[in-house]
Amino acid sequence: MRRMSPALLVSALLLSGCASGGEWVEIGGKRYTVEIADDDTERARGLMFRDALADGTGMLFIHEAEEPQAYWMKNTRIPLDILYFDEGRKLVTQQRNVPPCSAGNACPSYPSDQPARFVLELNAGEAERLKLQDGAELTLGKGIPPVR
Repeated sequence: MRRMSPALLVSALLLSGCASGGEWVEIGGKRYTVEIADDDTERARGLMFRDALADGTGMLFIHEAEEPQAYWMKNTRIPLDILYFDEGRKLVTQQRNVPPCSAGNACPSYPSDQPARFVLELNAGEAERLKLQDGAELTLGKGIPPVR
């Protein structure tokens, strides 16, 4: 049997999604590859200092408890849709087309109207494109860590 070069093996794994963890969510009939932010450090950094978010991708924030949440755009350079989901993964608040903010600690916050456990950030305009309505269900892929 012929051996695959290490570089070719890594490329094959990346293309198949195995090496990246393959984390994904589905909302409104569309699947998004997501980065997971499930600790205080990751949640605090979020999507700060990025110049772009690739189409079909986002960031999923997982909180330890369902409670009122508020996100801001401090040091965030790209407009986002911030979608809040409760423990049952139902959409409870949408903050659409939230603009970037370079005002540091003076950036406004964008709160949830109801307690939330999950927060999904996508490129601005995705919620409108998907015609999302409150109550829409977020499906978590098998690569998402179990809720603690």
